[in-house]
Amino acid sequence: MAKSKELILLIESDPDISDLIARQALKPLGYRVKIVDDANKAIKAALQLAPDLVIADLNSSGLSGKDLLVAFGAQNFEFPIIILAEKEQEREVMQTLRLGASDYLLWPTRATEVVAATEHALKQTRGANDRRTLNRRLRESDQELALKTREMKTMLAIGKAVASISDQRILFNKIVEGAMRVVSADIGWLLLQDEKQKKKSYLLTAQRNLPVSWAKKINKPLDDGISSLVALSGEILTVHGRPLKRFKLSALGKAATVVPIKVKNEVIGLLIVIRKKEKAFTRTDEALLEAISDYASISLVNARLFRALRQRADASYSEEKRQNGVLESLRSNLQEDLKAVDFSVSLLKDEKLGKLNKEQKQALETAQAALKRLEERAEKTIPSDKN
Repeated sequence: MAKSKELILLIESDPDISDLIARQALKPLGYRVKIVDDANKAIKAALQLAPDLVIADLNSSGLSGKDLLVAFGAQNFEFPIIILAEKEQEREVMQTLRLGASDYLLWPTRATEVVAATEHALKQTRGANDRRTLNRRLRESDQELALKTREMKTMLAIGKAVASISDQRILFNKIVEGAMRVVSADIGWLLLQDEKQKKKSYLLTAQRNLPVSWAKKINKPLDDGISSLVALSGEILTVHGRPLKRFKLSALGKAATVVPIKVKNEVIGLLIVIRKKEKAFTRTDEALLEAISDYASISLVNARLFRALRQRADASYSEEKRQNGVLESLRSNLQEDLKAVDFSVSLLKDEKLGKLNKEQKQALETAQAALKRLEERAEKTIPSDKN
């Protein structure tokens, strides 16, 4: 019993020949046999049934065996063809072999010869089918490997960009470009929450291939009709075909995915990609886009941290500057007061205000030395902002 149940199209008008080939030779081995009695019906049957093998009588009605082979060739059929002819038709048989027939049988023939020719032809077909299947799988594997490689390179490039690019405008453009590349999208854009507004609104921050009427809204709120829903739900949304027509962005393409960008479960942005053809985004596409949205989230968190650190540093510098100003004023005032006291002591010591005894002079000299030391300590303890 044959392992496979191949379908054989038999083109034969003689019932005795059909009986030998179909009932006696092939069907007992498990083959399915479709019998047609003329060449015109055979062409229609071949188109409908896609047989694995054709056995055709060289003298079939409707078309000659040679004309039938030409007709099959015009349809690019790949099944093998065994020609059935009479012994005196060997010359015509040679012509059919040149036209593409794979083998022939001369009538009268035996069932065993029919089986042998059939098995030989189908064995070649199975081998060719196996090679085609293997080649197809190899091509698919190569394509899948190329796709995975492209995805990996894109994700690595985005990761490097997040780590190295400080200009967020450039970074967000790279994120949009990477998202489009990794899922083969035609259009993409990025919306970020307007932190200046109390009511949540999202500004067009980066875009690729948007129409001019949309692209001119850069750094302005953009209502695409669907992003607001994702912002409320916080869940990724993929739409294609008829359901997409409910939204404004259906004017841009036939398949869309909107991915929320979150920081601590708060939606602070949205990544949108569009395909012009109705080819739905897959679960794998969604996973890749969510990974890219995580990169965008990291870059936004880094930017916030940088702004907070810079504001803190600026505030610290301002406070230090204020304190230094107070200290400088204190130092200056103290120096003025010490100089005034020193001047008064000098007047007394130099007897400008009257004669002094020895003890008084010594007391004034001690006081003046103490004032000098106090002035030096003030100079060291209270730094000048000129230093």
